[in-house]
Amino acid sequence: MSKNTNFTGQPVYTQILKYIDRNSIKLIARQGEYNRYVKKLDAYTHLVTFLFAVIERYDSIREIVLGLLSNANKLGHLGIRYCIKRSTFAEANQRISSQFFGAVYAELYRSHARFLADSRRLRVKVKKLYIMDSTTISLFSNILKGAGRNRKYGKKKGGIKSHTIILADENVPVLIRYTSAATHDHILLKELTLSIGSYIVFDKGYVDYVQYERLTQTGIFYITKLKNNAVYESIEEIDIPDDADAGIIKDEVVVLRKKEIEHKSRRITYWDDKKKKLIVYLSNNIELTAEEIINIYRNRWQIETLFKQLKQNFPLKYFYGDSVNAIESQIWVTMIANFLFALIQSKIKRQWAFSNLATTIRQVLMSYINLYKFLEQPEKEWIELINNKSPAPDQMIIDFG
Repeated sequence: MSKNTNFTGQPVYTQILKYIDRNSIKLIARQGEYNRYVKKLDAYTHLVTFLFAVIERYDSIREIVLGLLSNANKLGHLGIRYCIKRSTFAEANQRISSQFFGAVYAELYRSHARFLADSRRLRVKVKKLYIMDSTTISLFSNILKGAGRNRKYGKKKGGIKSHTIILADENVPVLIRYTSAATHDHILLKELTLSIGSYIVFDKGYVDYVQYERLTQTGIFYITKLKNNAVYESIEEIDIPDDADAGIIKDEVVVLRKKEIEHKSRRITYWDDKKKKLIVYLSNNIELTAEEIINIYRNRWQIETLFKQLKQNFPLKYFYGDSVNAIESQIWVTMIANFLFALIQSKIKRQWAFSNLATTIRQVLMSYINLYKFLEQPEKEWIELINNKSPAPDQMIIDFG
């Protein structure tokens, strides 16, 4: 055997799976009784198969089965002892609750999120900055109620809405809730429980004065935008420093009113010269400068980038089942894959664009190479491999799985 160290005894996918503690997964499956009445395809095997399909961006169960068959001699490394049939995978999508995959994501986040923290992402240094938003995943199906009016011709386009909260310095979801696309965004505000002194940023789609007041009373700072039709009364004007951003036109304390509801807040009027439009910010924080509040809100772009990243790099156009459970399961597994890739990205020194990293991992997923060495210096590793004329991986590895 060659002494070249490019190759390892485990495929890249097995190296990735080491972040998912198998004992923890078994505990989750046992507590939720997700393996009840199972003969072959248990929850863990279903997770490994599902994750394999999502990383490879397969569009159908047929592609998943063919992908597994083409790597049949390597499945032992993944803890899979047989090639799964289409009917078995489809049945598991119905039987194993999407809550199982949600619990796996939560465990993964609890174990590894601390490695993702990077304060360089923050425009303003604050204690804990959360960003909240939702994205609609389109479905041509009647299983979920779609948003908007019925079409004059053809079927209404169904959709599922993913309500998501991220920590700005981690850039991965902390909390996720799924609803039909017609569900209003502000429902997630009711579930929001953060530590005192935390900041939460969201757009004006989350307008709810009752919840704004609750956040204020519990010591949580919010930063959002004010709707154009909002009714308010100015009660105090705040001085704008001479060295402040020239775009800041007005800084004031107002009382917002809607029917019997009143809420005291801070209103900042800002002229964005780049976008050539007037923007009105709203916050319950009186201590920060207007400029700092505006800069904190600008961190909201991160969650938009995350949604774009998920839709561009993972299969969220075609689903492996047409039930609510199957669709939610696939979105959860996509979140797991995204988290694992972000974790890998944080552990290498070389700067990779996420899409390039995802494509590279996908290309070598079942190869016997050292993932981290390869990602650090891919050109050098392959040049050395060619010069040493090392045998191919399948010649080097004897799989007894």
